[in-house]
Amino acid sequence: MSNSEDHNDSSDGEDQKKAYESILSHPSYFSSTMKRMLLKNMVKNLPEVAQKRVKALKNLQLEFLRHECTFFEEVYQLERKYQEKYQSIADKRKNIIAGEYEPSEAEAEFKSDEEEGSDEEEAMMQEKLKSLKSLPQYDANVKGIPDFWLTIFRNTDLLSDMVQQHDEPLLKHLTDIKINYDEDLSYSLEFHFTPNDHFTDSVLTKKYFLRCKIDGDEPFAFEGPEIYKCLGCNINWKPGKNLTVKTIKKKQKHKARGAVRTVSKQVPNDSFFNFFAPPDCPEDEAKLDEESQNILATDFEIGHFLRARIIPRAVLFFTGDLIDDDESDDDEMEEEEDEEEEEEEEPEPAQKGGVKKIKGPINKGGGGGAKAAEGNPAECQQQ
Repeated sequence: MSNSEDHNDSSDGEDQKKAYESILSHPSYFSSTMKRMLLKNMVKNLPEVAQKRVKALKNLQLEFLRHECTFFEEVYQLERKYQEKYQSIADKRKNIIAGEYEPSEAEAEFKSDEEEGSDEEEAMMQEKLKSLKSLPQYDANVKGIPDFWLTIFRNTDLLSDMVQQHDEPLLKHLTDIKINYDEDLSYSLEFHFTPNDHFTDSVLTKKYFLRCKIDGDEPFAFEGPEIYKCLGCNINWKPGKNLTVKTIKKKQKHKARGAVRTVSKQVPNDSFFNFFAPPDCPEDEAKLDEESQNILATDFEIGHFLRARIIPRAVLFFTGDLIDDDESDDDEMEEEEDEEEEEEEEPEPAQKGGVKKIKGPINKGGGGGAKAAEGNPAECQQQ
């Protein structure tokens, strides 16, 4: 082999080494699995005395988690206690929405701190609104606040996908959603309805069960209480009014005679009210099929979102003071800007691996906070 070939081989080896070192110096471009493997190998390469210290730190972390578990259990009981205080306010809200109580002038006086937009912005917004459907018109002497909960559901991303057009007339009868905490780690959502043409029930319930324990196999995955099971309720539909099924007509041909007949068959139908008939949650979660896992993951997220955000702050979602997709829009814009900057400034490193994680419904500051089961997608649709 010539000297030039030796030099080329040496140069190639140096280039590969530099490329490898460049990759290691940008761990943020690794997938989660690659990062985990890299860090575990780094720990294994530490001197034995340092590895012992790392193990001692992990034991301290376990001790911390045990205290944290107790903390969450106590916070849950505190949240349960304060719900009793909140309920008197929620009852007043319900009475105003239903038109059973008329606020006094003093009670209705509210100084808005909302910043007014410029005349130009207002004109642009009015122009955009003209291209939309006309806003609903109500009688000047309308009772209560019409379509209160339906408006919230329509304009909240997580809930709007559940609501079908044929659900809307029935959801106009929804007057309140109430939270009931049990002494054990569980809570129920009560959906109160006025008399209607679809079912005989005045209240539909959905119960969620929480657990707050450290997994023996994966103790460091603990992030607080998590919903692990939910129970719906039976809806007493009036004849022909069940929104969760639809009737289809199908032609059948007799094999021997060749005669054709039309038969009617009931099949599942997309509806908000499927929310009250979730899949069964077996003791062994591994027995759940993928579709049921996906439905439950979304269900758990919705159950937490209703409890922690929608019910306590309903009027703010009705007025637009709170919009559930504000943060995600900002994040998307920031991500796009970051990607553009990376392409311009650092074109050489490989593209980031892995899948973008969806934030779960984790509320570490609240005793009822919960997250969907690990590994279950949180972005799929309710059945």
